[in-house]
This record gives sequence, C-alpha cells and structure tokens, in this order.
Amino acid sequence: MILSTTLSAAAAAALINFWHMYRCGAVRMSARIINGDGGNPLMMKRMRAHSNFIESTPLVLILTGAIELAGKGGLWLPIVVGLFLLTRVAHAIGMESDTGNAFRAIGASTSGLVMIGLAIVAVLIPLGIV
Repeated sequence: MILSTTLSAAAAAALINFWHMYRCGAVRMSARIINGDGGNPLMMKRMRAHSNFIESTPLVLILTGAIELAGKGGLWLPIVVGLFLLTRVAHAIGMESDTGNAFRAIGASTSGLVMIGLAIVAVLIPLGIV
C-alpha cells in the first residue's frame, strides 16, 4: 500500500524544515552567531519557530500514516494535513513579530485543532466508529 498523503506531507514537511533551517542560518551568518541564539532576538524567534515545527509535525505525520494504513484517509486527510502545513508556515511568519498577530494565532490554533482531530480519528478507528 502506498501512503500517498503521508509521503506527500512528509516531503512538504522536509521542504518547510529546510526553509526553517535556511532562515535560522541566514540570521546566524549575518550576526556571526556560533551557538545558541547569541542573545539575538530574531535568532531566538526563528529558532523557536523551527523548534515548534519539529515538535508538532512528527506527531501529525505518524497519525496521518496510521489513519492511511487503516484505510480511513479519503479526500479529507490530504486537505487537513495540507492545512496543517500551511498554518505551520503562517505560524513561523507570525513569530517574527513582537506582538500577537493573526498569522501566529491562526497558525497555532489550527495546528492544535488538526492534531486533536487526527488523534480523535485515530482513537475512533479501532473502536469501529470511524
């Protein structure tokens, strides 16, 4: 069985992860920061956005693969996972600001809701409810 949604999402996540690495590297190079954030506020924000991506994305990919393996994916799954990945980019852009903003709020809340939704589906599958 080919897990098309999981494979596509993992590939997109890898590209987004590279984008995070590039953004951190650009600040690191221009500010000559060897380790950590060097006390640079922009470096700290970009590192935190990257860390947040890495904290949530593996769980979403695991849940996506499990749901697909169970044969319960359908058309809704790539839409939900695509939304998750888009909101992770929005969140990273929103992290650049020193104040709360729509990008960060939408990114964080949508990402959380997607994770909870996928977890609920994963629990309901073995119960035969989904």
